[in-house]
Amino acid sequence: MISTTRKNYYLQGVVASSPFILVVVPFAALFGVLATEAGLDLVETMAFSIVVIAGAAQFTALQLLQENAPTAIVLLSALAVNLRMAMYSASLTPYIGAAPLWQRAICAYLTIDQTYVVGVSRYEAEPQMTVPQRIAFFFGAVTPIVPLWYIFTLIGAIAGARVPDSWALDFAIPIAFLAMIAPMFRTPAHLVAALVAVAVSLPAAMLPYSLGLIVAGIAGMMAGAQTELWLARRGEVA
Repeated sequence: MISTTRKNYYLQGVVASSPFILVVVPFAALFGVLATEAGLDLVETMAFSIVVIAGAAQFTALQLLQENAPTAIVLLSALAVNLRMAMYSASLTPYIGAAPLWQRAICAYLTIDQTYVVGVSRYEAEPQMTVPQRIAFFFGAVTPIVPLWYIFTLIGAIAGARVPDSWALDFAIPIAFLAMIAPMFRTPAHLVAALVAVAVSLPAAMLPYSLGLIVAGIAGMMAGAQTELWLARRGEVA
């Protein structure tokens, strides 16, 4: 009975994350193409995707490398983009923190935007799930996404410059993030953080080495945190 339940949750995770295939495939292929165009060989490109497994950070680092940015700036920018993973981990801990260490280690590696959004949304909607069921659902959510990220990075790297510009694979980047963040705007603090980040990113775009991204992200987080504090104080007064 337990194994059957876990299998059901695993399959539900597969189904829940499957729509993201539509954006992950071109996203991964685009990275493979751009990485080879930037001078990385096939092994370096695949190692980049397998070790980092974070599309936004990979594209940020790749762009800065093409601009011959200092190594410190490349590392700082990639780290700043990936700081959200620390917040993802903190958010997942109440749900899967009691799982065995080896399972948590695998989940930590496989925590990406898509698996986080699908996982947390389900955990919040069904709080009675057991830890094994949550882990099964999480691994199910990973199954359609991560292998395809590797496979299409490889395909893009092999195809390289043979992919015509008319395919416009770069559409996948904004669509992927819009599809993920839109359902997460559940509180005023979320909306304020997003709006402030967008507003700051426009004038900050003139900063060198894509530092405007870091500035906008910090501004958005500060605005969201202050909004939450203001709402909490207002609730206490009321």
